[in-house]
Amino acid sequence: MINDAWLRPLRNLRLSVTDRCNLRCAYCMPEEEYAWLPRGDILTFEEIARLVNVFADLGVDKVRLTGGEPLLRKDLPRLVAMIAAEPRIRDLAITTNGILLAAEAEALRKAGIGRVTVSLDTLRPDRFRVLTRRDSHAQVLEGIEAVHRMGWSGLKLDSVVIRGTNDDELADLIEFGKRTGAEVRFIEYMDVGGATRWTMDQVVSRAEMLERLAARYGAVEPVVEETSAPADRFRLSDGTIFGIISSTTAPFCASCDRSRLTADGQWLLCLYATAGIDLRRSLRDGSSKEEIAALIRSAWQGRRDRGAEERLAVKDRQPLIQITELRARPHLEMHTRGG
Repeated sequence: MINDAWLRPLRNLRLSVTDRCNLRCAYCMPEEEYAWLPRGDILTFEEIARLVNVFADLGVDKVRLTGGEPLLRKDLPRLVAMIAAEPRIRDLAITTNGILLAAEAEALRKAGIGRVTVSLDTLRPDRFRVLTRRDSHAQVLEGIEAVHRMGWSGLKLDSVVIRGTNDDELADLIEFGKRTGAEVRFIEYMDVGGATRWTMDQVVSRAEMLERLAARYGAVEPVVEETSAPADRFRLSDGTIFGIISSTTAPFCASCDRSRLTADGQWLLCLYATAGIDLRRSLRDGSSKEEIAALIRSAWQGRRDRGAEERLAVKDRQPLIQITELRARPHLEMHTRGG
């Protein structure tokens, strides 16, 4: 196990397998057209598995597959099986928008995915169409139901809460989670990546969410636990657990053990990072496993990133990146860096 400058361990790797997505969510991909990563730059499954092995040597035991939309990557269960074969990875999960999940769920589970998180921002098809510019709401719900029918435990539903868009659905989403055996996690709207239309006025804070839910359900109790997970968890009087990821108003940088590997091999030490370390180049230039490990170790031990805390201190806070810079530097996009 190696620690960074603030004694945060390297344990949790978010692994993007593609920058492509089949939705155009307003808070992530507000434009219709994007500069996509060149196909030849995308890491092969064998290259990804090799890097996972190096990260496991250094203490990583949690891997989450992301995108873009990871289920757009052809033959993804084969990669899952390759990663699952690494015995030191004890938690292998995936985050998906759910559109292709019903068809892929069984294969993913057999290959070794332990937990599934589905992004679900609204239960209303009309709102989904406006928010995503796609008409795929039924397929998302079908994917969630498929996981539920399989009895696959650990299902989570992630909802980005935006004032005036879906903030009146907090209780509805919790009730849906109860019916589908899922834990709902509400995410504060963040000013990162493609959120070029973000304003602080649209952010519904953790405190406000808790106030609204208490008005509906009565006392809401915090779940006391030692964890580096991004969500603070809470319990309703009937025992229902839900979470809130408050990166915007109450960052958790002090305990963040996450790093991100883009689909083309750029290793990012913080969600707010504007530059990464090119591990693809090391792989393809013939660097040894020990040389790549030394590069990763050195970078992590020097890590001082506390991006969300730094953003919290900004007065007159505006979107982090403007559209012109995003077009020129696609690695700044959330759909490229894996959220």
